[in-house]
Amino acid sequence: MTEELPVEVIGNILSRLGGARDVVIASATCRKWREACRRHLHTLSFNSNDWPVYHDLSTSVLEILITQTIFQTIGLQGLSILMEEVEEFSASAVIAWLMYTRETLRRLHYNVHTTPGVNILELCGRQKLETLFLSHNSITGVEPNFHRFPCLKSLALSYVSISALDLNLLLTACPKVEALELVNPEIAMSDAQVTIELCSPTLKSVYVEAISLDKFILEADSIECLHLKDCALELFELVGKGTLKHFKIDDVSLIHLDIGETVDNLEIVDISNFTIFWPKFYHMISKSSKLRTLRLWDVVFDEEEDVVDLETIANCFPQLSHLSLSYDLKDVLLHYGLQGNSNLQNVVVLELGWTVINDLFSHWVEGLLKRCPNLKKLILHGIISEAKSHEECQILSDFFSCLFQLMRKYTAVDVQCKFD
Repeated sequence: MTEELPVEVIGNILSRLGGARDVVIASATCRKWREACRRHLHTLSFNSNDWPVYHDLSTSVLEILITQTIFQTIGLQGLSILMEEVEEFSASAVIAWLMYTRETLRRLHYNVHTTPGVNILELCGRQKLETLFLSHNSITGVEPNFHRFPCLKSLALSYVSISALDLNLLLTACPKVEALELVNPEIAMSDAQVTIELCSPTLKSVYVEAISLDKFILEADSIECLHLKDCALELFELVGKGTLKHFKIDDVSLIHLDIGETVDNLEIVDISNFTIFWPKFYHMISKSSKLRTLRLWDVVFDEEEDVVDLETIANCFPQLSHLSLSYDLKDVLLHYGLQGNSNLQNVVVLELGWTVINDLFSHWVEGLLKRCPNLKKLILHGIISEAKSHEECQILSDFFSCLFQLMRKYTAVDVQCKFD
C-alpha cells in the first residue's frame, strides 16, 4: 500500500512522527521514503527527553547526528531543538543548523546551551518565522529595525535573561505578534524599582508565569486573553480598548490590580488561590453582561464582610452558564450570599468545593441548587483527610445524607464528586 502513496503524503506522515530518531528509522524503509524525507519533510524535532540515549552521547557525536539529519532535508518549516541537561554545544554547529534552515522555517523551538552564546535574533530575524520559543537563553541589545520579525505571531520566552527595555523593543520588532508567553524571565533592571512596560497593538493573548516585579504595565489594544500565574506583583495595569474576553489569575500575590474600565466583552473570569477585595473586584467586572463563566476557587476575602452576592451576580451576569465557587464558608457569607429571589437561569454547570468540610456546606449546596433551575451538572470537589475525628466523621456522614436527599429532588442533575 505504501508503494502507491505519493512522496508528498509520505512526507506528511514522517512530519507527524516529529522525533528525529523515528523519522530517520522510518525513512530508511526504502528509496522513496528517503526521497520523501529529503524533499517533503516539514517538521523535525530533537528532544533529549524523547530518547534516553541522547544523554549518553558526547556533544560532539550529538552535533554530528543533528547536522547530518538536518542537512539531509530541504524546506524544513518546523524545527525543535530542546536539549535539556545536555552539555554545551559548539556555537558554530548550532549556527550552521539555523543558517541552513532559516529561509524556510516557520516554527522554531530552541533550548540549547552553547559556548559562546548564539544570537537567535540576528540569525532568524528578517525571515518568515511565525512561532519562536526560546528557553534558557540571553537576549541583549535588541535593534527593532535590524532584529525584525515581520511574520512572527507567537513569541514564548522561558527562563530567558532580558532587560525590560529589550523586551519592549522585541515586541516592537514583531509587528504581527498575537501571542506572548513569559515564564520565569530574568529581568535585568538599571534602577531599584523593577518595572516592565510593554506595548503592542496586535497582542491578543498574554500568559505570564513566575515573575516578580514592582510594576507591570501592559498596553494592548487588541488583547482577548490574559493569564497571570505564580506571580508576585505590587501593581498590574492593563491599558486596552475593552477587547478582553478571558481573564485568569492563579496563585498571584498582587496589591493593586487594574484591568481597565471597559470590560464589556469579558466572557470568562477565573480566579484561584488569590486574596481578593470582592467589592472592588466586583465593581471592576460588574458591567460584563456577556460573562459566561465565573470561577472563584480557593479565594481568600480581604475583609470578613465581603460577600459573593448571588442576587447581584444573577442580575449583572444574565448569560452566566458555568459557576465555580470554593472558599472558606462563614455564617455571614452563607447568610448574605444566598439572600434574594433572582435565579441563575442559564447556569447549567455548577462546581462547588471545600477544603474543610463543615455544617454550612450542605446548606450552601442546597441554597445554590434552588437558585439554578436549569442545572444539568453539579461537581463537588473536596478534601477528606485520612485521619478523621469522630466529629469529622459525623459531619461527613451528615453531609452525604443531605446530598442523597437533595439528589432525589434534582433527578435531572448529573452529580460528580471528586475528593483528594
